Amino acid sequence: MNLLKLATALLILVLPWGATAAEHVKRPVAVVELFTSQGCTSCPPADEMLSELAASGDVVALAYHVDYWDYLGWRDTLASPDNTARQQEYSRSFGNRSVYTPQAVVNGRQQMNGAKHYKVHAAIDRMKGTREGLVIDVDVSYSGDSVVIETGAAERKVDNAHVVLVYFNSATEVEITRGENKGRSFTYWNAVAGFHTAGMWHGSKARFELPMSEIAKKGAGGCAVLVQERREGGLPGAILGAAIITRPQNW
Repeated sequence: MNLLKLATALLILVLPWGATAAEHVKRPVAVVELFTSQGCTSCPPADEMLSELAASGDVVALAYHVDYWDYLGWRDTLASPDNTARQQEYSRSFGNRSVYTPQAVVNGRQQMNGAKHYKVHAAIDRMKGTREGLVIDVDVSYSGDSVVIETGAAERKVDNAHVVLVYFNSATEVEITRGENKGRSFTYWNAVAGFHTAGMWHGSKARFELPMSEIAKKGAGGCAVLVQERREGGLPGAILGAAIITRPQNW
């Protein structure tokens, strides 16, 4: 992957910090969440696939590094228990009996082996422009010391959805010295550093205002906004809208 090409493409999708009025951006075609591990020999092709999706400029591509393969001899430097917990929640939501890597989830609706690129792209193409795609707009603006997130309205009833902020590092180079990938070096794109719910959404146009300091203190390279339905038991469901932003230069 040409790093200059990837960095340029990412700028197409991000919103500039420091704006004082609403900044409307083209609605992404999909959200792809990849559950991966530096200690997994099957994961490098999926990690490359995610970098290509990020470079496309129209997909919100997020890599959740999980920690349950650390016992194999290499502790994933980007993994967290929260990332593993999110995958476990998806597993229960999909009715899976166990978790695995690499697992890709498209729009919170469909799962597949993330190393099978054609399945990921087929799911994106199938959902794009349909009711299973990203059907609401998400706009971000900046006013003084606040970040303002505004959503469009849904065409159907939405009982329970969360506005989720997902913090990620744009690019991290890692040299692996132990475990099954020993001796290899990788650049991991959009590795998730943390996430939390910023508010509830019930299907109408809505406005959420957050202190910029709350986002800035996370210290990650970027932040994605996901509007995601919750299923029974609070499990993650369909992602209805998304946007991706970068942190201010003066952080």
